[in-house]
Amino acid sequence: MKNIRNFSIIAHIDHGKSTLSDRLIQLTHIVSDREFQDQILDNMDIERERGITIKSQTVCLPYTAVDGKQYFLNLIDTPGHVDFSYEVSRALASCEGALLLIDASQGVEAQTLANLYLALEHDLEIIPVINKIDLPSADIERVKKQIEDDLGLDPETAIMVSAKEGTGVEDILEGVVRNLPPPSGDADAPLKSLIFDSHYDAFRGTIVHFRVIDGTIKAGDRIRFMSNSTKSYKVEEVGIFQIVRVPQKTLSAGQVGYMIAGIKTVSDTRCGDTITLDKTPCVKSMPGFKEAKPVVFSSIYPVASDGYPELVTALEKLKLNDASLIYEKDTSVALGFGFRCGFLGLLHLEVVQERLEREYDLSLILTAPSVQYQLTLNDGTELVVDNPALYPDPTLIDSAKEPYIKATIIVPDRYMGAVMKLCLDRRGINKNYQYLTNDRLEMIFELPLSEVIFDFYDKLKSVTQGYGSFDYDLIDYRPSRLVKLDILINGERVDALSQLVHEERAVSRGRTACEKLKDEIPRQMFKIAIQGAIGGKIISRSTVSPFRKDVTAKCYGGDITRKRKLLEKQRKGKRRMKMVGKVMIPQSAFLSVLKTDGE
Repeated sequence: MKNIRNFSIIAHIDHGKSTLSDRLIQLTHIVSDREFQDQILDNMDIERERGITIKSQTVCLPYTAVDGKQYFLNLIDTPGHVDFSYEVSRALASCEGALLLIDASQGVEAQTLANLYLALEHDLEIIPVINKIDLPSADIERVKKQIEDDLGLDPETAIMVSAKEGTGVEDILEGVVRNLPPPSGDADAPLKSLIFDSHYDAFRGTIVHFRVIDGTIKAGDRIRFMSNSTKSYKVEEVGIFQIVRVPQKTLSAGQVGYMIAGIKTVSDTRCGDTITLDKTPCVKSMPGFKEAKPVVFSSIYPVASDGYPELVTALEKLKLNDASLIYEKDTSVALGFGFRCGFLGLLHLEVVQERLEREYDLSLILTAPSVQYQLTLNDGTELVVDNPALYPDPTLIDSAKEPYIKATIIVPDRYMGAVMKLCLDRRGINKNYQYLTNDRLEMIFELPLSEVIFDFYDKLKSVTQGYGSFDYDLIDYRPSRLVKLDILINGERVDALSQLVHEERAVSRGRTACEKLKDEIPRQMFKIAIQGAIGGKIISRSTVSPFRKDVTAKCYGGDITRKRKLLEKQRKGKRRMKMVGKVMIPQSAFLSVLKTDGE
């Protein structure tokens, strides 16, 4: 155990975490130059294209230090986005230390702080690393000052690297060996292991990624999970990750690796759960385990109704790989059969949508994202509603509550006014702001989650010219005045376009939705009325003008009554056409309403 080090790399998005992982892997020669590729730990196309880590990976790096000893360094890679913060916390619980990566040009950002606090909660040893020192815009002295002032760490211990060029990477491996403590644990105690991730293999079933805290595990052992002690499994194989799986005879206290035990789905292995032996279980499970709860909800429908069986199959396969995706059957008058899905956040929603479209070749329509509202009815019954279609009659509702978040925004002080206006427009409450350095502010707001899920992050990046960084935590539910905004097309309610909105935002949201639909719905031979309504009250309207044949073209000269007679005949025909006319709503119209922000 003295020669094992377990560490993680934590950073804000786009600070070079995946590139640094690549260099560490290259330096320890676990992959030949011929087999190496950039972002080697990111095995999804979406991860490579967007430059983000969605699924955490693990790799065991053999390293011979300056003192001549052989060390095994277990790098537990973590996702960088706020949606996956629970997975990050479980990965950190498996480590003794962390590399805190900071961009030499961007400096300390919101998630740098959030991840540092998360690491300190787990009592980890922190090594600050300043990356991208090769950039012309790198300001190392400023970043060192931020490390001291904002993070309270010693800037002299910071390691200077350029992950792209490979400069200083050897110093990181030496720093990990020297500064991080070896794991503690008792190899002879009853087995206690922490699950921090799992993935699905079509041939072997679920492959569990775990860290052994105490005890030893080997093939043939019967194990069970502490959160679900009714089932037991026989271990078929244990091993370590070196990009590929390398089987081992045993894994004992302090080691990180994988286990195959004939587990059918990823849902059976919950992130943060504890593995123990069936016959001699450990006394207490690992603290911090909780179920992943979705916060954003949306319905997914196939564009053509005959695509429903393919959508069913695709969701079943995707669920094997993504335990945090929750879905149930749903139906819509306008869109037919589909599924109501729960996601960890907006990025998770986008990733699921993109994976369904790419990997399973589906064309999908998504309804406007919604959050969970808590309703109390007049008779005292409590309801949780995330779907506008299930919203009860307003006369039956006594009170409603919506989820709030605590948002931490770090910006240069010249953008303070623009950020303040953006947050207050979204019904934000300014709780606190303080200067981190001479020109950088940390602003803390409490905001309704429903105002953030549309396009808050994009707007923040726009008003701060890309310099603003944002991180959030769910805090509680607070009273709200909710209304159901319906969209009527030619007097018919389109249920898939309905939204639950705050009373103050209803009119602006309704106007924007009507205007966007007007641009998307194709013109017909009759006039199409698009209306926003709350109950029976129309609050906004726009009209799609009809095509019009020039029926008076043949009338040149002569009495005006001839023209009037022809125009009246045309008007009657249009009225009759409107009575039986059905409007085809294209997919782009549903997508355009998703971008509605009520501005």
